[in-house]
Amino acid sequence: MKLSSLGDVLHNLPIIWDLRRRLPHAQIDWVVEEGYVNLLTPLLSKDGFKGIDRIIPFGLRRWKKELFSLSTWRQFFAFKAQLQTVSYDIVIETQGLLKSALVCALAKKSPDALVVGLANATEFSGYEPLARLFYSQSVWVPTRSHAVDRSRHVMCSALDWPLLERSSAPQFYLDEYIQSLKLSARSISERLIAPYILCFHSTAREAKRWPNSHWIALGKELASRGYQVVLPWGNLAEQAVSKEIAFQVPNALVPPAFSIEDAFGVIAGAELTIGVDTGLTHLAAVLKKPTVEIYCDSPLWKTEGYWSNNIRNVGDIQKPPTVAEVLQASFELLP
Repeated sequence: MKLSSLGDVLHNLPIIWDLRRRLPHAQIDWVVEEGYVNLLTPLLSKDGFKGIDRIIPFGLRRWKKELFSLSTWRQFFAFKAQLQTVSYDIVIETQGLLKSALVCALAKKSPDALVVGLANATEFSGYEPLARLFYSQSVWVPTRSHAVDRSRHVMCSALDWPLLERSSAPQFYLDEYIQSLKLSARSISERLIAPYILCFHSTAREAKRWPNSHWIALGKELASRGYQVVLPWGNLAEQAVSKEIAFQVPNALVPPAFSIEDAFGVIAGAELTIGVDTGLTHLAAVLKKPTVEIYCDSPLWKTEGYWSNNIRNVGDIQKPPTVAEVLQASFELLP
């Protein structure tokens, strides 16, 4: 049970592989916010490969906007029926929020089923203590816990397994899948004139952003070295920022909006991804593509990419990196 958001879902992926290694024949289902289903589809079981057996989409974000609509309630009851087609022996809830705990309550469970979740808050993560009312087992985790480590801690406690240390490198997607990824978004590929570098400047929380002036200085230096800077966006405000930066960076591209599904190929085709602490930057990191993660107002220890030599983490909470530091990290990764 990990409903959202993009980065949180990505950092929960390793427990699927951890479970498969120890329980190869288990049925593993995942309830996820419907907007993030495409993050999980590469892990669906098929053709002898065992990953996730069933993805159960949850439309809470959309339903809340039309709470009194008959269609909304029909969709909710359809979701409930889908959730209850299987009787679960173990329900693992790694989010620590009331909404996901309530979904645990809706799930059909065997008589001795375990419902396992977080017993305490961890620093800089959302947590709602009432969620514990819906668990049969609450797991205490270190208050300073990386997002990947926190999920693994809950899973290991649920199954009474030894805790997995960082020396047991997390797996996110199969290497074969990553190697098969290609840029397929024609609206971007047709406008590229040079090897490109993705710059994810946008994030939901303003304090986590890196200054526009820094992005412009970075972009000018990268452009002078023959790279095309690509500045994706997710809403009109972010698009305006992308255009403002691109206006001052030679040959910079502000692409049309693209989906999460397209993002895999867009990231795979880039020479480098540079981004703030946001979901698409973390997607580049879990794909083990050359990635510079910029931390400005969130702790590096919480989500830093530590599983690949292709990742550089710069800055820290209230210690944004300089342009020179980001450039140095970038040149360490560029061919």
